[in-house]
Formats: sequence, C-alpha cells, structure tokens
Amino acid sequence: MLLAIDVGNTYTSIGVYRDDVLEGNWRISTTGERTSDEIGMFLLSVLRHAGIGPGEIKAVIMCSVVPPATHPIINAVKKYFELDPILVGPGIKTGINIKYENPREVGADKIVNAVGALRLYGGP
Repeated sequence: MLLAIDVGNTYTSIGVYRDDVLEGNWRISTTGERTSDEIGMFLLSVLRHAGIGPGEIKAVIMCSVVPPATHPIINAVKKYFELDPILVGPGIKTGINIKYENPREVGADKIVNAVGALRLYGGP
C-alpha cells in the first residue's frame, strides 16, 4: 500500500492506496508545531481506524509547500513505518516538462497535481 501526503498551506491531505484504489483519506490542519511523535501517532490511529496495519504500508510519497512541517512528517514516517518517504521537489523526475522561467519555483503541490492529471486524462 502507498501512503500519500500532501502538505499544503492550510491543510495536509493524507491518502492510502491499495494499487490504484483509494482505501482512505483524511485531512488535518497544517502546522509546523506538531512533533514527529504526534504525527506518527495520528497516522497510526487513522490507519488502524480504517483497518490498515502499519506493516501494510510499503511506500510513502509526499509533497510539501510548508518547510517547517516537512521534517517532522519525514521523521514520523521513518520512526513509525521504518520507511524513507519520497519527497517530491526540485530535481525529481516526474515526466512533466516544466517550462517555467525558474522551474525550482514551481510548488511541489502543483507538480503532483499535473502528474495526476496527466495520468488520469493524458496529455498532448
């Protein structure tokens, strides 16, 4: 199963996928004040509520536009799932050609949205 985390300015969206099927999704307010233990316990709790054990999570991918919230989530994933999350950001190969003057200024959330749209609907 894949755990996907999208850290936005207002909300953090979390989804868990079995193959291409969304098994559960949750949303919490984004703050850089949570500790990795708070995040880890929250993730374990919502997964347990959905009937998903932590050992079923085989990969984690995340994007973040809120740097203070990023590292506690990465640390929580490492500690509670014993996985290294893939962090979408500058330099990651997505198959999308970003024709922005400075591609590093494009938010990771915009990149993953474009990748998702391309996968769902195709492109030119």
